[in-house]
Amino acid sequence: MLDHLGEIALYFFATVAGIQIIYFLFIFSRVAFYRRKFDLDHTPDGSFSVIICAKDEELNLQKNLPGVLQQRYHQHMKPEYEVIVVNDNSEDDTKYYLRSIEPGYPHYRHIEIKQAAKFIPGKKYPLSIGLKGAQFDTVLLTDADCKPGSTYWLSLMSQGFTNDKEIVLGYGAYHKKPGFLNKIIRYETFFSALQHLSFAMSGMPYMGVGRNLAYKRELFFKHKGFTSHQHIASGDDDLFVNTAANRKNVGVVIDKQAFTYSEPKQNWNSWFRQKTRHMSTGKHYRFGHKFVLGLFSLTHFLFYPAFIIGLFFPPPILWYVLGIFGLKIMVQSIITYAAMRKLDESDLFKFSWLMDIFMVLYYIIFTPALLFKSKNRW
Repeated sequence: MLDHLGEIALYFFATVAGIQIIYFLFIFSRVAFYRRKFDLDHTPDGSFSVIICAKDEELNLQKNLPGVLQQRYHQHMKPEYEVIVVNDNSEDDTKYYLRSIEPGYPHYRHIEIKQAAKFIPGKKYPLSIGLKGAQFDTVLLTDADCKPGSTYWLSLMSQGFTNDKEIVLGYGAYHKKPGFLNKIIRYETFFSALQHLSFAMSGMPYMGVGRNLAYKRELFFKHKGFTSHQHIASGDDDLFVNTAANRKNVGVVIDKQAFTYSEPKQNWNSWFRQKTRHMSTGKHYRFGHKFVLGLFSLTHFLFYPAFIIGLFFPPPILWYVLGIFGLKIMVQSIITYAAMRKLDESDLFKFSWLMDIFMVLYYIIFTPALLFKSKNRW
């Protein structure tokens, strides 16, 4: 009886570990071994509209907007891009700051929204206004609390539009700060990026992050903007990409100077609310995307409990379990380390095993968010 149970436990653990290894070897390795090089002296092929939606963001705009306005993206000594800030009913002094800087930047303008859109929560309405008012056919989106990684951010992101790509995904990182919460936030952000960037490069794009996302305006209007999910507060980035992306029209740009950097949440409650809001959009993904993501999350969740169960059986079951565990950890560690180097998060590697175990708790805490309606706010 014990031998029979041991075989079942071994086969179960081997299946769970095997599925995980397949994901790491054949999907997540796309980010880990990403090799495309970009040209900092690239001559722009087209013009861009950078759009930022802001609501009570005066201080963030003062800190971050100059970096967006001073990009090295020029032809014939003239900026070939515009920056549009959509001020969405701000109650602070955002509008006065936005007005004050207009004389110094001829390629910048702002749009004032003075009345909220009924039944369209979140920033989908102001973003739609910005897209409709954009002068150029390609847009690059970021947030008021985001700072470009360099003055080459726009130039590097523009190089993702090759081979008829209509969407380009970038990495939206968080600033490195002391403390365990910062490491958790950055690891979760890295882990999410590892998945959605790798899946995009594997021909199954399912989301993008609005802190660093570019696409064609024509694609936006072709899919009638956010109409299919305008009643959902979040999803102006991931649900749009989930709707509009296909296996051929998405490009990925991974370069430290093309990242954006945001201030992370300062306390656990704020981060919890943010992640709950983001997680709630996952239930609206396509079925195929939910299946492959769900399979990875399920096997990731089961890996450590299945391993612990396997430790209670005597040899040779125990030796097989330990061997499979070692193989999976080795493959995961190699790919995780390489991916962290690509995304400039290598300082997190020494915590990666602890963080990987933490993800089991993460699934328990945040999976219920898939069952509830998100709050109707930014």
